[in-house]
Amino acid sequence: MTLYARFAASLDGILDSLVAAGSLPAGIERRNVTVEPPRDATHGDLATNAAMVLAKPAGTNPRALAGLIAPKLGELAEVESVEIAGPGFINVRLTPEVWRQELKVILDEGARYGASHMGAGKRVNVEYVSANPTGPMHMGHCRGAVVGDALAALLEYAGYQVTREYYVNDAGSQVQTLARSAHMRYREALGETVTIPEGLYPGDYLIPVGQALAAEFGDRYVGAPESEWLALFREKTVAAMMDMIRADLALLGIHHDLFSSEAEVQRAGKVNAALDRLRAEGLVYEGVLEKPKGEAADDWEPVEMTLFRATAFGDDSDRPVKKADGSYTYFGNDLAYHAEKASRSDMLIDIWGADHSGTVKRIQAAVKALTGSAVPLDVKLVQMVRLLRGGEPVKMSKRSGSFVTLADVVREVGKDVVRFTMLTRKADAQMDFDFAKVVEASKDNPVFYVQYAHARTRSLHRRLAEQGLAPVAEPDLTLLDAEELALVKLSAQFPRIIESAAANHEPHRVAFYLFDLAAAFHSVWNRGNDDPSRRFLVVNDMETTSARLSLADSIGQIIRNGLAVMGVAAAEEMK
Repeated sequence: MTLYARFAASLDGILDSLVAAGSLPAGIERRNVTVEPPRDATHGDLATNAAMVLAKPAGTNPRALAGLIAPKLGELAEVESVEIAGPGFINVRLTPEVWRQELKVILDEGARYGASHMGAGKRVNVEYVSANPTGPMHMGHCRGAVVGDALAALLEYAGYQVTREYYVNDAGSQVQTLARSAHMRYREALGETVTIPEGLYPGDYLIPVGQALAAEFGDRYVGAPESEWLALFREKTVAAMMDMIRADLALLGIHHDLFSSEAEVQRAGKVNAALDRLRAEGLVYEGVLEKPKGEAADDWEPVEMTLFRATAFGDDSDRPVKKADGSYTYFGNDLAYHAEKASRSDMLIDIWGADHSGTVKRIQAAVKALTGSAVPLDVKLVQMVRLLRGGEPVKMSKRSGSFVTLADVVREVGKDVVRFTMLTRKADAQMDFDFAKVVEASKDNPVFYVQYAHARTRSLHRRLAEQGLAPVAEPDLTLLDAEELALVKLSAQFPRIIESAAANHEPHRVAFYLFDLAAAFHSVWNRGNDDPSRRFLVVNDMETTSARLSLADSIGQIIRNGLAVMGVAAAEEMK
């Protein structure tokens, strides 16, 4: 149980005692009562809104209720003082011993400090990347890949059972185009001079695919009609592209548990099965969509299609799931895929590019209909990344075949730099990725700043060993001053950050917190620049050195734990 949860439980016990004494009515909802750090650290260590939240339903005013709660909080052994502020907020200051004990907890729990049981083993499916299998991964895919992977790790750390899933869009027209493009490279591999026509994929990444097809089939399909080779080439080329995509993702440390095929969803009859379920409930019908607003009369004609009653679940209009020719719409396939995912999950999370924002409501409506609202779906939209080099835009175009691949970027700046950088902004905020700035050794580069903090903590033991010194076995933590204990207070917020980030599906909160922790640590470290007695290593005072070494070790542990959630290795030293 975290320090904040422990005090929340103590507060709950106090409220129970007030109910028992008749000072507070029974049955009042306490869900919105919080115990958290105050916004201004000078106000204390903890703050609660209990009196503000409960006063109205209790038929009293907040300050009067706070006057009943505060004295009982003050009786707790770990509380140094309690103050009622403003209209009824309660600020609590804890004894220094609380923070000294928390430092020991951090060191004792190690890699598990901050891990939570809030997920209670619930099954969460996180689908991310899901790029069309038409070429290697490029930087347009990178941000969603990192956000999804970090979110999956965050949820696992918070006690959920997570499945990382990739949905392979291998049933649309784009994979037919891919197969035709591979056929051109196949003919080229057999000695023919080819010019890639407009509309096909011209990238050189298909050259080895064509060579592999030529080695396997010889010239059997050079002059054969498309009907003889299209399906075969599509299957072979998609498989090759997925091998390439897996390899690209592995460079980022990303490995999915499950790859689901859109084509397989169709072949297994899952689309019809899902639509039949919805039809039986009156949620699928044959009808005509309303005329789109702004369309001229001669540009539109009514066509009867199979429609899902999405408006019954909050969407703006009903949505076609089958075209007039009987083929499924992309939404029809996606609906069935989500039905299959929901059957084995307690929660669904999709990580999509911001260009898919228009489809969020319809798929959420479908999941509500298919699960009776029992399985929530959260769609996180990720903005594109603008690539820069020294402030100048780096252009990329998948159609032209000239684009910046994910592999190129990882090889240039490193996996950890890419992953950390992708989490330094909220996912739906615009982001610039400047190749020069992300490797800059400065405070303005959060990747460097956090890694440097960790490297500093690790350097202390090496420096002691070089001088033939060792810390005392049981450090006297009373030697830590107020600024040093303030670092422990900030460290103790890590479990709260993990839980809030997991609850809101926002892994960037971990990156923000680590930057703040690193900044606070550097500030305390830099005190020794002007005053040698305030350095972490004071070789003629091993008692103080040992206490500060424990502090540094705890900071290093928190940074490692947070970076592990982000999928980033902690630097042992900075050269």
